[in-house]
Amino acid sequence: MSLKVYNTLTRKLESFKPINPKKVRLFVCGITPYDYAHIGHAKTYVQFDVIAKYLRYKGYDVFYLQNVTNIDDKIISRAKELKKEPLALSAEYEHYYHEDMAALGVDSIDKYARATDYIQDIVNQVQKLLNIGYAYKISDGYYFNLNKFNEYGKLSGRTILEAEDSISRIDDSKEKINKGDFCLWKFYKGNEPYWETDLGKGRPGWHIEDTAITEKELGQQYDIHGGARDLIFPHHEAEIAQMESISKKSPFVRYWLHTGFLVVKGQKMSKSLGNFITIKDALKKYSPDVLRLFFILTHYRSAIDFDEKNLKQAESTLNRLNDFIIRLKGINSRKACKKTSLLIKGLKSGFEKAMDNDFNTPEAFASLFNFMKEVNILIDNNEINKGNAKKALDILCKFDTILCLNLNKEIVMPDEIKLLVDKREQARKEENFKLADKLRQIIKEKGYILEDTPHGIRCKKLHF
Repeated sequence: MSLKVYNTLTRKLESFKPINPKKVRLFVCGITPYDYAHIGHAKTYVQFDVIAKYLRYKGYDVFYLQNVTNIDDKIISRAKELKKEPLALSAEYEHYYHEDMAALGVDSIDKYARATDYIQDIVNQVQKLLNIGYAYKISDGYYFNLNKFNEYGKLSGRTILEAEDSISRIDDSKEKINKGDFCLWKFYKGNEPYWETDLGKGRPGWHIEDTAITEKELGQQYDIHGGARDLIFPHHEAEIAQMESISKKSPFVRYWLHTGFLVVKGQKMSKSLGNFITIKDALKKYSPDVLRLFFILTHYRSAIDFDEKNLKQAESTLNRLNDFIIRLKGINSRKACKKTSLLIKGLKSGFEKAMDNDFNTPEAFASLFNFMKEVNILIDNNEINKGNAKKALDILCKFDTILCLNLNKEIVMPDEIKLLVDKREQARKEENFKLADKLRQIIKEKGYILEDTPHGIRCKKLHF
């Protein structure tokens, strides 16, 4: 089965055919670093990390680019509030963002492109739009004239704002020709960063940063543009209007992929509602592997409710996966078994079929859980040998290069826990079960759980 992706632009599932058959150029809208990144960011970037890694698994040479909007109204406002320099503030929070991504195993991005490193490219694009009559000047800057681009709205199917849009940076000047016209270059107003350019002293608008970066790094047309769904309008519509007006090439991007919202108790996360959760705070309570699995158990286009019940389910699922790995590693039998090979072949086929269907991770996990169920039965009946167990481990480790759940990670038990485990085992031998139970509870409180198995004591690290 060939890879199919859901294209927001055409609103249908399409066969994936990159411009260059062997290469994929992927761009995902990055952060505006004026605060700590939140779990909504984590959802989008973990899910696109899986997408990029699966494309590489398929044999594509992927160049994954992500921008950093390191100069923006939000950054300037927050810097004034904290009495810091805007660029220093954005650099600080960008650093924290990279720490968060590293913790979550998001390591597929080839380049982070800061807007301030592309000022001349931004100026060049604005000048091109002015030269062809698609931009105009008013008192506070240069604006794009939407009357000049007849296809505005083709990505979202509309031209006006709705409640779910990312609307914090809408340009409200009363001098604009059209209400929806957006700023390309903002003139200097005092007490903020600026650049001396042929356009005058000022700084870039929000949308023009992305098209200038992608034209420089990926060309005037490329394969995939991703981001959260609240960026579809007006941000991604504006990108299309700018780039297609300049290049006269359509489509600007072949495939537009958008992630669903992350909600908290049914409500979209926001600071005003008091349900804003940073990645750093989430990582204090949940392990990176649990958080990552929580995001990828749901299809990237679907919404996720960030609540304790769903996170507990992710923890339980991760424990099942790790238990299965431990069971496979413990097999020493040399007994012949043909069924395992057939199950492994079926797992590979089922996993790839699911991922080829618009990166359908829930279906991919369903094929994995079915495989685990069948193999566990074989293990219980002593019908799987060491060689086939290794083959099963190998395919799981191969899939984990995409999922990045550290499934084959060796857990080193601290000396303190080893000592407690030994004391508990001694208490059991002496039939001092009250002390044994007390020691088990102490071990659990320290983040480990004991399981009594036919093969002896198994100690596992809790993921919460």
